[in-house]
Amino acid sequence: MRAAALVVALGAGTALAGAGSAAATPAAAAGGVQAAQAGAAQIGAAQAGATQAGAAQVGRVAGVAWGTCPDGTLTGVPADQLKLYSCARYRVPVDHDNAALGTIDIALLKRAAKVPAQRIGSLFLNPGGPGGSGLRMPIAGSAYFQPQVLDRFDLIGFDPRGVGDSNPLRCFTTAEDANEVFGAMTPVPLSRGEISTTLSAYKDYGQFCKNNAGALLNHMSTKDVVRDLDQLRAAVGDQKLTYVGFSYGTLIGSTYAAMFPKQARAIVIDGNVDPQLRTTDGVTYDLQRAQGFEISLDGFLKRCDQAGDRCAFSSGDPRAKFDELRAYLKDQPVKLPGGQSLDINGFTGSVSSALYSPAGFGYLAEDLQTLYDAIHPAGAQPQSPQSHAAVSHGLKTLASGKSGLADLAPDSPYTSDDSYFGVNCADKPMAISQAQVPGIAGKADRQSPTFGRYQVFSDIAACPVWPSAKKSDRYSGPWHANTDVPVLVVSNFYDPATQYAFGKSMAAELGNSRLLSVDSFGHCILGDALGVDQAAADYLIDLKVPAEGQVFQPNTQPFEAPAAARG
Repeated sequence: MRAAALVVALGAGTALAGAGSAAATPAAAAGGVQAAQAGAAQIGAAQAGATQAGAAQVGRVAGVAWGTCPDGTLTGVPADQLKLYSCARYRVPVDHDNAALGTIDIALLKRAAKVPAQRIGSLFLNPGGPGGSGLRMPIAGSAYFQPQVLDRFDLIGFDPRGVGDSNPLRCFTTAEDANEVFGAMTPVPLSRGEISTTLSAYKDYGQFCKNNAGALLNHMSTKDVVRDLDQLRAAVGDQKLTYVGFSYGTLIGSTYAAMFPKQARAIVIDGNVDPQLRTTDGVTYDLQRAQGFEISLDGFLKRCDQAGDRCAFSSGDPRAKFDELRAYLKDQPVKLPGGQSLDINGFTGSVSSALYSPAGFGYLAEDLQTLYDAIHPAGAQPQSPQSHAAVSHGLKTLASGKSGLADLAPDSPYTSDDSYFGVNCADKPMAISQAQVPGIAGKADRQSPTFGRYQVFSDIAACPVWPSAKKSDRYSGPWHANTDVPVLVVSNFYDPATQYAFGKSMAAELGNSRLLSVDSFGHCILGDALGVDQAAADYLIDLKVPAEGQVFQPNTQPFEAPAAARG
């Protein structure tokens, strides 16, 4: 099964950047592995090594200086495997077209090919987000790939610019300022007061970014990340790129294929965005994204109904029960025995997150039944044994939308990063003013009654007042990929965050592609569907393109017993 770290990195897509991945302090970054080359010389070499098409050339850019990893980076790696790992920092320009703006360092981690004599090259990884740290992804390589892939490739994880250990984009100087701004935001604002306060908080957020984020703020687009990636490809000595990207990482992969088609060897993208729609009409894209969560939720409820006693929420009509529960929560929180309570904000965010991982659908069903039982008087309907257990031990999946803030010393440093909106507001044009957001939320309520408003009061509310939204140099096509080998596009039928229709759009827009459809729930599938994993391994190693029109099955379906138990 895929590592839990990937699920966390992909997130629900609407999580505020202040809750993003923790980044190293400047002192910690300085303690990491330093590249051997001087920054100015490296940038000059990179520019000299570019072809007329803009691609970096092996031997004409400075190489990566691999060395020992910083303390803590390899936590959890078995002692007998530590020798496979090394780390580096690689210097790239803030602006690839203007060296005068200075440089930033990209943090890299390599897991060397297990069989060096059969090594094909490097395999770059990205978990999505945007804002997901990819640095440690090689450590969990066996969770995504067949053993022969680990034998033949160096797995390379990296934090993209502005993320984690790669010069994190920071809009705040203190945690107190961040907590004040984020604390004023309501994920599902219903009243005029909540709406007004949330929109004002996004304005404040944008102003903090304008004051504190520096030159990097205007250079956070996926196009910038792809130009970094092309330099990294050449710097590790690969003539062509081999890449696997999840979720937002599919935009990185498709942009690379479109911008540098002849430098693309093999690209696998899993959990796909619609690149054309995302980079030309952010409002429509996000409204369709909300519909993807609705499709996944409806599929979950239907599958629960079919599962009968194997699903704790199956008694009666699961769809009607869920809608009743949502309507109740819009008016008041649900209070549970023991003092626990849940409001509409926590409910919506937690259900959204739970749909990412079908392995937890049993717990989601138990929590929904527990909540449903709580809003009915005792004895109004029989309670399931599962819901009795859930009340005794508390909710397992659904949680409060606002966690308590930790006590902090005055002027505590801000250690998160703000790359989520930094990237999305660069890539997703929102041709609206913030004053139009409440009306769009009303439309979203009608189209996507559970997740529409939640989706609107994220990027659609933030990007109209994000300071770099109209200045960033985004790539918005053309998308046809004139690669030597078709791009492998993997998409689940019930993916919540990147609905199946997006996968079909990605495949069509790239043109030179092969769509692998999977009859599965959850966000992304590599590591959880043996047929897909084998097809991906054959593609990555031998450039073998799977047959068209295949529909794959996941290793397990929700509410089914494991294969061993089924006999």
